[in-house]
Amino acid sequence: MPDYQRLDKFQLPENFRGRSAFVVQLWWLVQDTIFAWSPQFLYAWRRFLLRLFGASIGLDVLIRPTVRVTFPWKLSVGDYSWIGDHVELYTLGEINIGAHCVISQRSYLCTGSHDYSKPGFDIFARPIHIADQVWLAGDVFIAPGVTIGEGTLVGLRSTVFSDLPAGMICFGNPAEPIKPRPHTS
Repeated sequence: MPDYQRLDKFQLPENFRGRSAFVVQLWWLVQDTIFAWSPQFLYAWRRFLLRLFGASIGLDVLIRPTVRVTFPWKLSVGDYSWIGDHVELYTLGEINIGAHCVISQRSYLCTGSHDYSKPGFDIFARPIHIADQVWLAGDVFIAPGVTIGEGTLVGLRSTVFSDLPAGMICFGNPAEPIKPRPHTS
């Protein structure tokens, strides 16, 4: 029988998590308790906790208590951005979210995966960059290595596997530019 994947050969790359196992576990404990249990209006408390664990969080960022962040030290969020309910920020690699962005409920930003061509099921991470004034509508999936251009709106339940240009309304699976996004100057 051929070897498609041999999980007994898997090895996590050195320093892949970016912090010690103790710090990782401590963050996950904090996230599952005092972060998640905090009332919705305690945005400053959740910003404090994320910053305490190394995240770069801008002014007046609104992060809901149901948001999940794998490794906060790999997260950057610009001023006045909103991160909605049940958003998953799978920060195996860096996630950079610009200013005045909206990441709507149940969206999933995924920076990592496995190399299916390697029997050792090698893990990899690629950064995600979300430029300023982007709106990801509900339940949007962003794949590893994707950049979303400034002012772009990604429609409800879209799946993004490649970069999207600035100033567009994009939609679909895979998401494609549909038309320019209206703006004021």
